[in-house]
Amino acid sequence: MPTIEINYTEFEQALGQKESHRRFGQTPTLNLDALDETLAPLKAEIKTYNPKENTLSIEMKDTSRADLWSVEGLTRALRSYTGQQKGIKIYTTPHKSPLEVHVDPNLADIRPYIGCVIIKNIHLNNQAIKSIMHLQDKLDHTQGRNRCRTSIGIYNLDLIKPPIQYKAVDPSQTSFIPLGATQQMNLNEILEKHPKGQEYGDIIKNKNLYPMLFDSQGNALSFPPIINSCDLGKITEDSRNLLVEVTGTLHKTVLTTLTLVTVALIDRGGTAYSVTIHCPQGSLYPETTQTTPDFSNKAFELSVEYTNNLLGLQLSPEQIADLLNIAGLSVEKTTPSTLTVIVPCYRIDIMHQVDLIEDVAIAYGYNNIEPLWRELPTTGKPKPDQQLINIARDLMVGLGYQEILTPTLTSPETLFKKMNQPPSPLIELSNPQVLTMTCLRNQLLPGIISFLGINQSVEFPQKIFELGKITLIAPSKETCTQDQDWLSAATSHPNANFSEIKSTLDAFMTNFDIQFQIKQTTHPSFIEGRIGKLLVDNTEIGLIGEINPLVLEQWKLENPTAAFELNLQTLIKNKLS
Repeated sequence: MPTIEINYTEFEQALGQKESHRRFGQTPTLNLDALDETLAPLKAEIKTYNPKENTLSIEMKDTSRADLWSVEGLTRALRSYTGQQKGIKIYTTPHKSPLEVHVDPNLADIRPYIGCVIIKNIHLNNQAIKSIMHLQDKLDHTQGRNRCRTSIGIYNLDLIKPPIQYKAVDPSQTSFIPLGATQQMNLNEILEKHPKGQEYGDIIKNKNLYPMLFDSQGNALSFPPIINSCDLGKITEDSRNLLVEVTGTLHKTVLTTLTLVTVALIDRGGTAYSVTIHCPQGSLYPETTQTTPDFSNKAFELSVEYTNNLLGLQLSPEQIADLLNIAGLSVEKTTPSTLTVIVPCYRIDIMHQVDLIEDVAIAYGYNNIEPLWRELPTTGKPKPDQQLINIARDLMVGLGYQEILTPTLTSPETLFKKMNQPPSPLIELSNPQVLTMTCLRNQLLPGIISFLGINQSVEFPQKIFELGKITLIAPSKETCTQDQDWLSAATSHPNANFSEIKSTLDAFMTNFDIQFQIKQTTHPSFIEGRIGKLLVDNTEIGLIGEINPLVLEQWKLENPTAAFELNLQTLIKNKLS
């Protein structure tokens, strides 16, 4: 979740409130619970408050509301919920600047898009600059996907000689002094030596040419998305006129990011002037000439019936319109069935009428929606087969065995080679991520023996069981599978033998009320003469016996081990029939 840091005094002033926490000359205090309640409609939560710096760290639960990631955005939204402002806030660029940007066609496969705006007559202090840099950093890492998709640059306009050239250059032939350095470096050296180059260099290292911004006199503005120049790419408290640019690989994201930064600077008192971008012929731009920023608002049709059905309310169109105004939106037209909602340019999170309905719900108040308990015609209870599975589990625990859970994914080596068995058909993965997990298990016993081998440091005797599913190829169709519930148990200690595991099985079957028989058989995983197959109504359901020493040796087990494995699903079917 994005976490932003704001100055509390700035927050109060931007919200148009007095410092209410200062009373009778006392030391400033802050009611964090009350402030948390104020921020709740924005899905924001205070994490920490630093009284020394008077700063709040606020976690934003809604990752799509990038317009809230600054003190300007927070207060803009809160003014609607506190009744200070009704509907959307309109932003315009009343003036068109003479500044032009020319885009090099060679940037098409590198970083083709750019958007710019000029901000004039802005007054910045140290705290304001910190706030702007914080917003820039948040947008670079979220909207910009760590500057891969977009990155932001802010410059002192008074030092720039227009027009601006956005060019693709040879990295070994282009040098400038990057921000935070004292000597010129070429672009390759910046990627190698500068901290920002080391952090973000992978974005463009595979390109033959690198993007650069120059003014008309060839002075470097920045090397996007890496670093600004030390000369022009640094703003101070004396900066009054700014150039803001956003470069990137997605045109829409470049424009929306530029909008978010611009409206924040306008809210700080700046005046926005548009910039003309000259795009190369046949480029990826929609037009050869475009003007940025774009403050166009969007119109959405909202269904009254859909809104009420989704929220479980009976709101009139007028009530929905009032709630949308509280949420900072405007309604242009209202009919008995629909509303035409105007969404401001900075609300880039709204893409569907469901997003509008969420704003209606927040403005209405989730706590004000009365819960409706559904009247179901049935009473919930476990399925009969699940009840018997629970009984089987309780019986094994009662017999002194500890339940384990092993992965359903395993390997042919574990199932066959280590168990001294010949291979049999398996359900194998087409694209396994781990060499030891390439197929679905078709028996539980290998997982039991593997568990004992891994836990030899634990005191013996060890008595364990697993009740889980195995996956088999369905007999009717080779391409179809079937899952079955099986039960496997093992006892391992110096005196473990057939008689002990048989007494466990006898107790389990007696309490499960199942009559069974054991008939001698052979199996490579068990010792010959100490192995039997389990029969219920003349149907084979499993095996019981002492584990073959060859198998124990594979798992480096020193103690004799006796085990059984049976088809619990068949037993359950027998009991339910």
